[in-house]
Amino acid sequence: MFEFIRANQMDIMLALCAMCMMMALLLGITRFLPRRRKWILIGMELVATFLLFFDRQAYLYSGNPSRIAFYMVRISNFMVFFLTSGIVFTFNLYLIDLLSNEGKVTNTPRRLIFTGVASILGMLLVVLSQFTGFYYYFDETNKYHRGPGFLICYLIPVVGPIVQYTVAFQHRRKFSKFINAALFLYIFVPIAVGILQIFTYGISIVNMSMVLVSISLYIFSYLDVNDEVLRVHRMEMENLQNDKKSMRRLFDQTATAFITAVEKKDDYSRGHSTRVASISRKIAEAAGKTEEECDEIYYAALLHDVGMIGLPDSVIGKDDDLTEEEYEIVKNKPVVSGEILSNITEYPYLSIAARYCNEKYDGSGYPEGLKGDEIPEMSRIIAIADAYAAMRSKKRYRDQLPKPIIREEFIRGGGIQFDPYYTDIMVRILDADANEYGQGERIPVEKEIRCDNYRGSITRGISIEDHVKKVNFDCLSTVATNEKDFSGPAIILFDSFDETVHKTEKGIAAYHYVEYGEVWFDGHYVSTSVRNMEVNVSDKSKADAEPYKDSEIKEEKYNITSYRYQDHIKVILESRSKIVEVVAALPDKSKSAYIGLTGENCYIKNITIEDTAEVVHEGEIPRIADDVYYTDRIESDIPNIQVDRTRSASTKGVPIRDYLTLKFHSLSLPSSTLIWHCPYVVLYSSDDKEVGGKNYREYAMVKLNGESNVPNEYATNKFVVEKTSEFTNWDNFRKACKAGIECEVQIRKKGNRVSIKSETLGIALENITTINDPPAEVYVALTGDQVALTDIRIR
Repeated sequence: MFEFIRANQMDIMLALCAMCMMMALLLGITRFLPRRRKWILIGMELVATFLLFFDRQAYLYSGNPSRIAFYMVRISNFMVFFLTSGIVFTFNLYLIDLLSNEGKVTNTPRRLIFTGVASILGMLLVVLSQFTGFYYYFDETNKYHRGPGFLICYLIPVVGPIVQYTVAFQHRRKFSKFINAALFLYIFVPIAVGILQIFTYGISIVNMSMVLVSISLYIFSYLDVNDEVLRVHRMEMENLQNDKKSMRRLFDQTATAFITAVEKKDDYSRGHSTRVASISRKIAEAAGKTEEECDEIYYAALLHDVGMIGLPDSVIGKDDDLTEEEYEIVKNKPVVSGEILSNITEYPYLSIAARYCNEKYDGSGYPEGLKGDEIPEMSRIIAIADAYAAMRSKKRYRDQLPKPIIREEFIRGGGIQFDPYYTDIMVRILDADANEYGQGERIPVEKEIRCDNYRGSITRGISIEDHVKKVNFDCLSTVATNEKDFSGPAIILFDSFDETVHKTEKGIAAYHYVEYGEVWFDGHYVSTSVRNMEVNVSDKSKADAEPYKDSEIKEEKYNITSYRYQDHIKVILESRSKIVEVVAALPDKSKSAYIGLTGENCYIKNITIEDTAEVVHEGEIPRIADDVYYTDRIESDIPNIQVDRTRSASTKGVPIRDYLTLKFHSLSLPSSTLIWHCPYVVLYSSDDKEVGGKNYREYAMVKLNGESNVPNEYATNKFVVEKTSEFTNWDNFRKACKAGIECEVQIRKKGNRVSIKSETLGIALENITTINDPPAEVYVALTGDQVALTDIRIR
């Protein structure tokens, strides 16, 4: 290595000089460094350049006896020794500037002052050495020789940087990693090389190393500034993002405040726009829209109803049906909304979305009667969210609709009122957010009610389940015992989509309300829509039934125990003096049953409900009516089944080969009310061939009304459905299902792909399932909801 440098050091020196001058030139035109530091670095680069340049000249003229060599040797060696201390001096200036700016040090450390003075002293000693030969001298042939004090000339270049580094190390946390690396290299590389220089006479490796570290100082300074620029850029971007978020919050708050002011015109509309906006965002997210697109849809939905401000109060607050003139006024609302929002020119989509959100997919909407994709996409999404929020809100003419009814409305309206693609997404959201049939979380039962007259107040329904449930409450009579008015609690047994007792014809129809009967705690009862009801009353002991004194206000504790098994329910009422046991046979196994607490001239309080883990088994409720079956028809290749509740029963699995056709008769049960109360086809695998069996994996589930299950981890499904000319409307579809229909399902299997095709009452569907990890056998089975499947044939 040393021999290579010795042989080529003239060329190496020249190349390093050129590089160092280039760095000085680049520093001269750079703008990313502070002015003072830039000139210090230029000075350091020039000092290093001239140091190496004169060192090269000294080698070139050494041993040359000419007159020019006489002067060049002396001048060159003088400049080399002089600039060696000069490098320490300029680096001292650089370090002071770093501490002053990056380090925020107000007073220059004494060690740096000492080093600066020492480097100046070192340069003066070099001048004195020219007259004394203390550092070096020349012979008659102009050859360089070390003097008696030669080692002293290395004192400043070695000790000075070490002192400087103690200061740099002390303040290292104030500098970046690049600056610390540059300082370390600049100080210790020349020191290490200087030690080697003592033993390698004739090679200027110290001066070469000083030039190299001077170049590295520029490079690391550039990297440091570049890193700082990136950091500042990130901060600026964060500030911009924060400003953007702040502006968005301001816009959101302003828009919310504005729409809140508008909605104050109607108590039943308060919060409607916020709900529509939230649901619209949910639909957009499920459709795979970007965050920015979701935000745009959110704000468009939030402001879509601002045209309400132009509606007269007489129209907004009207309880009766609108007249034709009033309806025309209402139809102008989206136009007014669009005109108001058109003033927000930065966001033109706000005006467009609001103007067309009352258009219908079949072209029957307003204000322009747009059809299908002619309607802006945002408007199609908002229309669905608006309809959902309206149906889930209480109006002055009705309570909120239950989710099963809402779900059916969307299925009915898909392709007619609503965009079918986004309608399908809305239905999937309903299914994902809810329990069975989209019921969702139940509203808690009241803790207390006051009944001043008969059925003056009724609690929400307490469900009767297939496990024991206990209800306890206190009842305080609001009349004295010597008065003739009746006072006491009672229960209402019923079924309703919204788990609430209804009294009006509209409520009974809308929520499919069925009342089974009413029972009092003294044993009196009324039986209505059950197939049979038996009530047994027994008295408690006389000690427990001690009579009250005259004029004493009665307060008693009451207990209710309830449970069901299939289509039979049992309710035990316990008061202070009596035990009343009620057994009722429901219309069929598909019906739900609820208990509503009510009474007359009483105050019911401290209502508590306890769900136990005690499961009810067959025989624990005496059967007072025969089972209701609708499978008394011909039985073919597979046994008939009756599905009383959602997928409560399934046929045995049929292995799929290349081609398979299932033909069967379907009869929706008399209690069925929804259009998805029809047959389903399930594609699956399991070790025991049963639906829900060991190692069960479900790949697809198709409803013959044109619905499919959501994607799963085991397979991907491509589902296509259309209405043919045979389809008339959903009411006729439901009536035909209840009258009984013949169905046919075609299954094809090729490799890991299985297709299911069917056409039922004008609903043509095809589902192509691609199974990710195909098992040895794939099975198909029939199931459904509130349907009897008979005469099942395999072809």
